[in-house]
Amino acid sequence: MKLNLLLKMTLICTLTVILLGAYTRLSDAGLGCPDWPGCYGHIKVPSQAHELAHVERHFPGQEIEPKKAWLEMIHRYVAGSLGILVLLILIQSWRGSATPKKLPGLIAALIVFQALLGMWTVTMKLMPVVVMSHLLGGFTLFSLLLLLYLRLRPLQIPDGDPKARTLAPLAMVALAIVVLQIMLGGWTSSNYAALACTELPICEGDWSSNLRLADAFSPFQGQHPSFEFGVLDYHTRMTIHIAHRIGALLTAIVVLTLAFMLWRRAYSSMLKRSALVLTLVLGLQLSLGLANVLLHLPLPVAVAHNGGAALLLLTLVFINYALWRKA
Repeated sequence: MKLNLLLKMTLICTLTVILLGAYTRLSDAGLGCPDWPGCYGHIKVPSQAHELAHVERHFPGQEIEPKKAWLEMIHRYVAGSLGILVLLILIQSWRGSATPKKLPGLIAALIVFQALLGMWTVTMKLMPVVVMSHLLGGFTLFSLLLLLYLRLRPLQIPDGDPKARTLAPLAMVALAIVVLQIMLGGWTSSNYAALACTELPICEGDWSSNLRLADAFSPFQGQHPSFEFGVLDYHTRMTIHIAHRIGALLTAIVVLTLAFMLWRRAYSSMLKRSALVLTLVLGLQLSLGLANVLLHLPLPVAVAHNGGAALLLLTLVFINYALWRKA
């Protein structure tokens, strides 16, 4: 199989894993299987009499919820398939004489670390800093795979489009802000703060007098039997939620500024299309965020919001690659 085709398959698989992870997390199925990598000591959700007897012996007091357990296991199966695809990419890259070597190695190391984060997510009972790190690792993997794909397909920009290239620093700033906003989104989700505010534009009540910034962004939240459904009080969750909303506003301003200036300065059709795609993806993401608040976090919309963040990130990775690469 050609490396380009393999990378396309891996990109699709990575997006699938991100969406499945969001669906699992938002369905409160993150602890559907209390062990790792199996489920109650099995490679599938136990259902036979002898399997259930094993569960009673080794997991006393645990009640199997088949729907949640299967969600968790399907996510693990697809993530395992992704690991195999990354391994194939590494092997093909090392065999080729003209293919990058360091980047595939970094991607392979990241997928191993992602597997560890997946294990710690379960063994540490959904500790928010681990859950957010796992989410961020998935987005990072997605970005590095796209970067590898782009390095194998030289971009053709007439004369290098020098006016557009002056926007490279702004594009880097936009990318950094989107990454921070994704981290805020992951922190909001992992602390179950998505519905801490149900009014627009900011929050109901005297929110400004009840901010808890130090508690809201402390990575360590004490010892708890489980972090499922969150351990923070209302005002702390509200602070996290408001920070995510303010971050969304800042992200929109910077990204729209980049898209507008890129559209005005670029003369290559590829960069103009990129500016248009960036605007459309940002508009979609903002709409999904508003829908989450107005409709009280419907599962399909919340999952799509995760997918929109991934597409926004990849669009900015592409723009940065195009603007910073040598002509």
